[in-house]
Amino acid sequence: MQKFKLRKMSVITEEIYHEGGNSDAPVQRAAVMAIVSNPFAGRYEPDLQPAMDDLKPLGLEMTDRLIDALGGVDGIDGYGKGAITGAAGEIEHSAIWHVPGGYSMRERLGEAKAIVPSAMKVGGMGCRIDIPLGHINAAYVRSHFDAIEVGFPDGPRADEIVFILAMAKGGRVHARMGGLLVEDVKGQDGLR
Repeated sequence: MQKFKLRKMSVITEEIYHEGGNSDAPVQRAAVMAIVSNPFAGRYEPDLQPAMDDLKPLGLEMTDRLIDALGGVDGIDGYGKGAITGAAGEIEHSAIWHVPGGYSMRERLGEAKAIVPSAMKVGGMGCRIDIPLGHINAAYVRSHFDAIEVGFPDGPRADEIVFILAMAKGGRVHARMGGLLVEDVKGQDGLR
């Protein structure tokens, strides 16, 4: 079992009322970030996959906090995830978040079918990242192609990783670029 000691957690929320025009209801977006120690910092570890199991409880806790920040599961129709590994680590250390982050959100949201969009990078303290968002049941819903920028001013330190989950209630305000409409989603294959 790897030790990912939690140093700090933060939840941010946004309500977007308009983008230059009138809006019926605000779009809500939220992200939860956790800074943890990186047990692989400064060395090469050939088998990183077991670490994904060690991070499952963190993924579930972060998901629950995110759902609470958005007022419950009802209406959540967008999600994404990401990670920033500190300078003593490697990009693959961010990739260990794919299963514990993505599957935690899918588990708590129920029948989410679409792949969870993801972004990852190696960066220094104060590094920020755009977490991509997509519709939870159909990847081709263009109105939900969006992102939320996040980061900590004091992390990640060289021997840390920042794990991030994000969710949304609604697509972009005033979305009008065509494509598959939310009301036409079949949700059978995660694409349409």
